[in-house]
Amino acid sequence: MRTVAVVGAGAAGTLTATRLLREALEPVHVLLVDPDLTTGRGVAYSTPDTRHLLNVPASGMSAYAEEPDHLVRWLRGSVAPDAQPHDFVPRAWYGAYLATLLARAADTGPGRLTRVHDTVTRVEEHDGGLLLGTASGDPLEADAVVLALGTRPAATWAPDELRASPRFVPDPWAPAALADLPDGDVLLVGTGLTMVDVAITADRPGRALHAASRHGVLPRTHRLPTTPPVDPPNGLVHCTDLPSLRRLVEEHVLETLEITGDWRPAIDGLRSVTTAVWQRLPDADKRAFLAEDARTWDAHRHRMPPVTRARLDAVAEAGRLVQHVGSVAEVEETADGLDVRLTDGTTLHVGSVVNCTGPVADLAADPLLGTLYAAGLVSPGAAGLGLATGPAGRVTGPTAAPVWTLGSLRRGDLWESTAMPEIRVQAADVARAVLAHLGDGTAALADPAVAARPTGAVGGLRHAASHESRNGAADPGPAGDRPDGRPAARPAAGPVAP
Repeated sequence: MRTVAVVGAGAAGTLTATRLLREALEPVHVLLVDPDLTTGRGVAYSTPDTRHLLNVPASGMSAYAEEPDHLVRWLRGSVAPDAQPHDFVPRAWYGAYLATLLARAADTGPGRLTRVHDTVTRVEEHDGGLLLGTASGDPLEADAVVLALGTRPAATWAPDELRASPRFVPDPWAPAALADLPDGDVLLVGTGLTMVDVAITADRPGRALHAASRHGVLPRTHRLPTTPPVDPPNGLVHCTDLPSLRRLVEEHVLETLEITGDWRPAIDGLRSVTTAVWQRLPDADKRAFLAEDARTWDAHRHRMPPVTRARLDAVAEAGRLVQHVGSVAEVEETADGLDVRLTDGTTLHVGSVVNCTGPVADLAADPLLGTLYAAGLVSPGAAGLGLATGPAGRVTGPTAAPVWTLGSLRRGDLWESTAMPEIRVQAADVARAVLAHLGDGTAALADPAVAARPTGAVGGLRHAASHESRNGAADPGPAGDRPDGRPAARPAAGPVAP
């Protein structure tokens, strides 16, 4: 039996493992390796706070592009009988959904799943395959490796004094990271979607929340009912320089706003061509976009649900949320907190500082990627983002080792590569490419009738680690109460009707 090691058990890794098990025509052994005790959650879906919602309606979050109503059917049969396609549901529920899909694929396919609770520290070519070193010292052998490392917050911006302080929260999504913040006000560094969720969790009477970023840009809000996307302007896919791109997009947005009364369909309509446009830009323009335009683009592209916006507005209207345009310049620890000076000249006294910035995408920021680069297995992606990849996400390192990747590590080549509509397609492509590499006979999967075969019924919330697990415990189970405060429905005992 051939073996595939999927490194990372967040959404991308879990969905890739699911696709490998579900689409294999011959037995395959999938090692799903991640130190976290949960599966399917990662950074994006690990939060236990059911006020933290998906920023895309349920209709756009099916794990299978060929079955757009799959998530809605699962919700109705497992946790929310009255779920509707336009609902923004708790992110914790989505993590449970992915874990369920993996469990079913392991139950019904010809392969075998082993959930390894360990950290991969290195990968090297060995005996015609790959050898993975781990933190525990137990090596793993595989015929192919998929890097699904996802995104972890990076705190390279933080002064040494702050990083050394117990009052600093470098990763707000680490287990219980927000459960027991010290008394006093809180500084949230970053003003993206992470800040919004952390503010909702950390808010309480008598506490001020200070949100600081260099740009001071907050995520925009979805509008319901939605307006259908508007096709991108002619000539956009042929654009080869950033000034022309800026002009075309601005004109497109203004024209769409004039016609529809809403700018959102203009941005949504660009999704189908974003990668093609990104790939035509020279590297210098890509870097300029990252420095000057990316934050504004992300704020309009990755929006918050209306109910989340209402919650954030309530905190601000109560005077408990203050925005600052600036970054952290100096930090001094005192007996009862931290004195923080921002680059705008503001001085704050806070009980804690929470890192709400995004990840750093260069190879040096991740020890494993740095090791792989030194070994010649990977190369940096365009504009220094992630990894260089070829078709179906195979990495293009000097050694041409059988290593694939997906999700955030493909941003350099694809740019639009972190949301579920992209990740679910990449997971299917990676799985088929890996299986073909293993000689699985996957040529049949090129047939749309095979590729789109129904996933069948989806059952209750049983974790995939129940099949076989090493060095860890199983997922804790159901994902909690509904956002309206009512208890979630009991997991379905049997299949859910289509």
